Amino acid sequence: MSEHVRPDAAAGPQGDIGRRIAQRREELGLTREETAARVGTAPGYIRYLEEKPSAMPGIGVLVRLADVLGMGVSALRGGDAGLPPGIGKAAHRPELAEMSVDECWQRLSTHGVGRVAIDGPAGLLVVPLNYTVVDGAITFRTAPDTAPATAVGNQVAFEVDRIDEALSQGWSVLLQGRGRAVTDPDAVRRLNALAYSGPWAGGERDMWVRVEADSVTGRRIVVRRGG
Repeated sequence: MSEHVRPDAAAGPQGDIGRRIAQRREELGLTREETAARVGTAPGYIRYLEEKPSAMPGIGVLVRLADVLGMGVSALRGGDAGLPPGIGKAAHRPELAEMSVDECWQRLSTHGVGRVAIDGPAGLLVVPLNYTVVDGAITFRTAPDTAPATAVGNQVAFEVDRIDEALSQGWSVLLQGRGRAVTDPDAVRRLNALAYSGPWAGGERDMWVRVEADSVTGRRIVVRRGG
């Protein structure tokens, strides 16, 4: 069977499948060599799929890849990209475990996308945004006339979570603190240099907000195998 299909046979823009393969492989801690051995193909072909925007695996390879990566063919193609996370069934015998403060900060890592909750004049607001961890605090870039900007001077909650659809596992971290604007020019230049990327929402967002933690808590879903 051919390793390729026509570009119009795949769902989603070209290159999406490669990005999904690489992301899921790294989440599972698999090398390209290990993935290739399990799929029954060459490591060079896995690299080709991940790095070539126009690469499209044949249906046989696609099915084996989905099985090795613990996800459905539709998910690998991006067919569920518009659906909310967590639509699968709960795992067998799940347990909810508390995380230490150190583990919470490890999960927050250096940057990502989280949600800030603000009790503003119009009521409670929950807004997703890009964030960066700098000097033990959550920092994010916004514009003065936006909802996230109302975090300045107010007590806010900031939440980050990740889920593993294939294994029905996940974790969440909740940070509570007060927001303040970063106005010192040197501090602003430093944040601009450390930011992983610009805000995904685009536009002119040059106002930096810093949330120092009064408390950090986290929980994760643990699935006991066997027994």
